[in-house]
Amino acid sequence: MRTWKVRRGMLAAAVAGGLLLSGCTTGGENADRATGSGKRDRSGTAPLPAPGPASPGTGDAATPGEQQDDKGRGFTPRPDYLSTFALDVDTASYGYARRTLAAGSLPDPATVRPEEFINSFRQDYPRPEGDGFSVNVDGARTDEDGWSLMRVGLATRGDGSDAERPPAALTFVIDVSGSMAEPGRLDLVKESLATMTDELRDDDSVALVTFSDSAKKVLPMTRLGDHRDKVHSAISAMEPTQSTNLEAGIRTGYDTAVGARRDGATNRVVLLSDALANTGETSADGILERISDARSEHGITLFGVGVGSDYGDALMERLADKGDGHTTYVSDSEEARKVFCEQLPANIELRARDAKAQVAFDPQTVKQFRLIGYENRAVADDDFRDDSVDGGEVGPGHTVTALYAVRTRPGASGHVATASVRWLDPDNRDPHEESNEIETADMEGGLRTADHGLRTTAVAAYFADALRYGSSARTEPGDPATRPDTGTTANAPEPMSTSTVPSAQQPLPGAPSLAELARSAEELSEAATGEDKAPGADKALRDLATATRQADRLTGGNGYGGGGTEDEGELTGGR
Repeated sequence: MRTWKVRRGMLAAAVAGGLLLSGCTTGGENADRATGSGKRDRSGTAPLPAPGPASPGTGDAATPGEQQDDKGRGFTPRPDYLSTFALDVDTASYGYARRTLAAGSLPDPATVRPEEFINSFRQDYPRPEGDGFSVNVDGARTDEDGWSLMRVGLATRGDGSDAERPPAALTFVIDVSGSMAEPGRLDLVKESLATMTDELRDDDSVALVTFSDSAKKVLPMTRLGDHRDKVHSAISAMEPTQSTNLEAGIRTGYDTAVGARRDGATNRVVLLSDALANTGETSADGILERISDARSEHGITLFGVGVGSDYGDALMERLADKGDGHTTYVSDSEEARKVFCEQLPANIELRARDAKAQVAFDPQTVKQFRLIGYENRAVADDDFRDDSVDGGEVGPGHTVTALYAVRTRPGASGHVATASVRWLDPDNRDPHEESNEIETADMEGGLRTADHGLRTTAVAAYFADALRYGSSARTEPGDPATRPDTGTTANAPEPMSTSTVPSAQQPLPGAPSLAELARSAEELSEAATGEDKAPGADKALRDLATATRQADRLTGGNGYGGGGTEDEGELTGGR
C-alpha cells in the first residue's frame, strides 16, 4: 500500500520574516543561520565543506532546540539539520555507466553521480493540477537497525498535447571533430537529428552549427514548414574532421541562438558531443564565461547530449549545470530516438526555473541523515529563498527524486522532516513554494514491502553507491578520503557510530550485494506492468538488472554489501 503523503498545488512565496519551513522561523533575530562553511557554488570550484555537523546534506545529534512549532513540537531546524540542493533531472551518469559496463569495464567512480542513477527511472507521483510541483514523501526501514531510506519525490504537471506547447527555436551545436568518427558518435547524431527533424512541428525552427578546430554555422535559424529537405541536406553533409574546439562551437551556437531569438518561443542550445575538448578554452567555466550574457539576459538554456565510449562526462555535466540546462547520454539508436523524438520535443517548455529543495529534519526524532548524491548541486541553506542563487530548470511531466538515509533516535516517534521546494515561474519569475511532511509512522514498513517506486529508487541508489566505493568504502579513522565527484581531498570523518556524522565514503545502511540488487531489479521489472506503472519501466529495470550483473562479474562478486544469501538482503520479496 502506498505510504507517501502528498500535498499538491502552489503557494505564494513566504514574505521576509515569515515561515522558513513548516514549523520553522527565519528572518528574525532568533533564526538559526547556516555559516559560510556550508556554502558551495554549484560549479564545484569552491572547497568542499569540512566534514562534520555543519556540512550540508549530513547531520548528527546535538541538543534539540527549545523552540516549538504551532503543533507544540520542539522543532528547531538548526543548520546541521537542514539539507538544501538545486533540483537535477540529469541522467547522463547512469547512461554512460551502462555503456562502460557493457564494454567490459567498471566506470570511473568520478563519473558516478547517484542522483542521476535515481532519476533515470520515472516515478508515478501524483501530479499537481496547476503549474509548479507536487511534493511527495515516503520511506521504509532498511535491514540495518535504526536506519531508514526516505524518498522525497517532486513532480510537475504534464505538457498536454504537443500542439499546446509554444514553438521551439533550437540551435544544434554538433561536434564533427576527428574523435566523432568512431561508430556510435557522429553517425548516431546524424540519424537522430534526421528523425527529429521529421517529428518537430511546422512552426518550430532549427539552426545547425558544427565545430572541429573552428566553428561554422551551416544552417541559419530555419522554420521547418516546407524546409525540412533543406535541414536534411545540411545534416547529411556533416563529416568528421580535425580537433575539438568546444569553446568555438558553443560561442558560435549561442551567437546564432541570440541573433535568431524568437519572442514567445522556447529558445535553446542543444550540444551534441563526446566533450573531449582539446583546442581553445577547455574548462567549463572558461567556455561559459564567454556566453554568460546570452544565458542571463536571454534565458537560453543548454541541453547536453553525450555520445561515445570515451566521453568527457565531467565537462559536459558542468556545462549543462552552469548553462541552466541538463544532460543525457545516448549509446544506441533506441536511446537516441527516445531523447530526440520524445524527451526533447515534449520538454521544450519549462515548468520551473531555479528550482531548489530544502529538507528540514526534526532533531528530537532524527539522529543522523545523509543525502545520497547531489554533492555538486549543494546550495547554502541560507540561499534557499535567495532567488538570485541558481537552481535547476524543470520541464513539464518531469519527476525529481532525492533519497536520504535517515537514522532515528531509539524509541522516537512523530515528526521526522519537512520537505519544501521553491521555484520561479518561467514566464514572470514570480517565486512559489510547496511543502509536505513525513512522520515515523510513514516509515514503519520494510523495504521488501514498500512502494514499487521506492524499491526501484533504493536499488538504483545502492547500485550507484557500489560503483562509487565498492569494497573500499570503509575508511579508517583519520584517513584522507578522496571525494569522487570533484577529486578534492578532505579528511574523512570517523566510521559511522552513535556520535559521528555518517561518511559519504561508507556503504549505505542495509546494502545488499550486487547479485542481490540484480535479482531485485529483475523481480521489480516483472512487477512493472499495469496502468499504475510508468511506461517502459519493465525494460528500464531489466537494463538495470543487466548492468548490475555486469558489475558483479567485473568485481568478482565482492564489490559491495555484506554478501548475503538468496533469501537475504533483497528489496522485493514479501510484497
